[in-house]
Amino acid sequence: MNRTPKLSAYLAAASVLALAAAACSSGGGAQQEDTGANAEAGDLTIAMITHEVPGDTFWDRIRAGAEDSAANHGITLDYNSDPSASEQATLVRTAIDKGVDGIAVTLAKPAELQGAVQEAEDAGIPVVAFNSGIEEWQDMGVTEYFGTDESLAGEAFGERLNEAGAEKALCVIQEQGHVALETRCSSLEEAFDGDTETLYVDGSSMPDVKSSITSKLQSDEDIDHVVTLGGPFAMAALDSVSDAGSDAKVATFDLNKEVVAAIEDGTIEWAVDQQPYLQGYLSVEGLWLINANGNDIGGGTEPVLTGPSFVDADNVGEVAEFAEKGTR
Repeated sequence: MNRTPKLSAYLAAASVLALAAAACSSGGGAQQEDTGANAEAGDLTIAMITHEVPGDTFWDRIRAGAEDSAANHGITLDYNSDPSASEQATLVRTAIDKGVDGIAVTLAKPAELQGAVQEAEDAGIPVVAFNSGIEEWQDMGVTEYFGTDESLAGEAFGERLNEAGAEKALCVIQEQGHVALETRCSSLEEAFDGDTETLYVDGSSMPDVKSSITSKLQSDEDIDHVVTLGGPFAMAALDSVSDAGSDAKVATFDLNKEVVAAIEDGTIEWAVDQQPYLQGYLSVEGLWLINANGNDIGGGTEPVLTGPSFVDADNVGEVAEFAEKGTR
């Protein structure tokens, strides 16, 4: 794997966090049962609110991590999602009305969530952000952030395309206006020496995704790499390449077990992993610590990074077992 020095530093930090999470979950229940912190934080209800699009398996791993952390501490996890930012804001307000002890929320479209997040803070409910909104969370007054550095991920992806000898990349965005997705493509374009074109598709309709990519490949034979921003869309892109009779290669952001298998058999070049399980786990863990002991992971000034890292033919075997279990 080729890594920039800055990327290697981020990955080292992410590895430390992964070990910390494992320590929390390994035998943690018995050890924490007798602590004063656990007693004081009993009977907590944590609301997790995401912009999940139905059918996107990425969110299964977010939720699995959150549920594991909640189970360790006897927390009631109230998970809700809606791809509409305005509906997400409504879900935040509903959580406020329920009097939850903490809210973990994704900030794909932060401007539309600003008011609801402020209302939670005014009500004395701690809010942490995860997965998206790394540039905005501090300005919104959010306590902690858990996720990947999308600018760095996009830059590293663009550099990897350069190393692969790519000349024209098609970057497929499944949700227009989503800050993290837009940043991935724009940062990739800045680092990539070849030509880049962005294609917007309807991520809620896989047939639309496939037909849109197929049509683009048929109309532009210069595209030699299709870049997708999620595991299910990478698998759709493989079908599109075949349907279009194209020689384009596919690489992606994010993993699922199908992508891992495709990397193993050589049909997908590589994936950039942001460790969604860890994002879900740490978001609940962070809110538990705030309630139990007044701790602030990251000190409220720095994001807690869970990636990015490359998964390719050289290291895919290291994550295949966990991908099959649904946690990578």
